[in-house]
Amino acid sequence: MTLDFAVNDAPATSTATTTPAPNRGKPTLPDAQTVTAVRHWTDWLFSFRVTRPPSLRFRSGEFVMIGLLGDNGKPLLRAYSIASPNWDDELEFYSIKVPDGPLTSKLQHIQVGDEIILRPKPVGTLVLDALLPGKRLWLLATGTGIAPFASLMRDPESYERYEQVIVMHTCRTADELAYGAELVEQLRDDPLLAEMYGEDFHKRLLYYPTTTREDSPRMGRITDNLTSGKVFADLDLPPMDPEHDRAMICGSLAFNIDVKAVLEGFGLREGANSEPREFVVEKAFVGEGI
Repeated sequence: MTLDFAVNDAPATSTATTTPAPNRGKPTLPDAQTVTAVRHWTDWLFSFRVTRPPSLRFRSGEFVMIGLLGDNGKPLLRAYSIASPNWDDELEFYSIKVPDGPLTSKLQHIQVGDEIILRPKPVGTLVLDALLPGKRLWLLATGTGIAPFASLMRDPESYERYEQVIVMHTCRTADELAYGAELVEQLRDDPLLAEMYGEDFHKRLLYYPTTTREDSPRMGRITDNLTSGKVFADLDLPPMDPEHDRAMICGSLAFNIDVKAVLEGFGLREGANSEPREFVVEKAFVGEGI
């Protein structure tokens, strides 16, 4: 994700780029990595994969700075969560498209074979080490905020530490949920995970997608579904409590503040890498217009 999380109601145009782009005569980029795949989920959302620097080590849930050269020839960088797990040979990212954004107006046009800048210094608060041991892990996201959770969902350590992982993802329209929905479906059908955690692995990874503008089977904001108790009733789970439940929050600044207040209402306390507690919030936020 870019740490900005805007979404839009554009129709789905899911495509994948599979052929390398021609040499466009661009200057050599610093800290360059090569694009290996691009997929456009809607007119406003896309994901892409790049080569991974051999020296890069990261914890699932962290982010790095990536970008391109700006019009002035200097690197234009933004924070992007790594959506792939720490064991993957490549790095995946999930992004919005801002037509007039200094970075994404260019980044959305990348093709296989192109290069991007990637600074190999991962950081972030959405890591398992920042939470105390518990029974259930709640991953709460809007828009492209699901990117770090895409990393954590694919990390076996998440299921070694927690009996259940619950993903709540909210977007305006159903097509904007496609990235997360496809990932969850693939994980539930993964034979390795079934072998490791039993044939009922689907009961350990729970998915609760909702929309706020378009009619869908489940609707409503994450804050409303938590405070009303609807999500607990729908998933047959007890209300959150500080003894058993842990949570991570990733969305717009306003969303993060609102959900933080809800979790504190359940008695959970905010933690950090240096002081693990019951929930953590991604604080890196670059604002709109990227």
